[in-house]
Amino acid sequence: MPDAFGQPDASSAPHPMQAQGVQEWERTYAMFTHLTLLAVHIVPVPIVGALIMWLIKKDESAFVNDHGREAVNFQITLLLYGLLAIPLVYACGIGILLALAAWALGLVGMVLAAVAANKGRFYRYPACLRLV
Repeated sequence: MPDAFGQPDASSAPHPMQAQGVQEWERTYAMFTHLTLLAVHIVPVPIVGALIMWLIKKDESAFVNDHGREAVNFQITLLLYGLLAIPLVYACGIGILLALAAWALGLVGMVLAAVAANKGRFYRYPACLRLV
């Protein structure tokens, strides 16, 4: 519905990253693919859960494929940040800050991505290397 100036109402416009025709199972599956990062205490390498979930359903849904690839790339990136932090702890102490920053980025990014997936939106993690 247009406003007083003839412009479309912003509240009725779709989100620019909104996927069209995404089913409930796709949103839920994509959301849980991002949330596999929480299973780090079960599987020491968090990439495993997201990778398995992505590989199972990537051919069934473009939405799940996009979110799965993004989750795997992000978790690989976090692993690389963590591996980089280890020698930096001993070399100059800055590794502790890098590890804390990676942890915070992982937590906040995972929650934002899961919420976006649940709403049927695409999401791009910040500071993510797109390797896959």
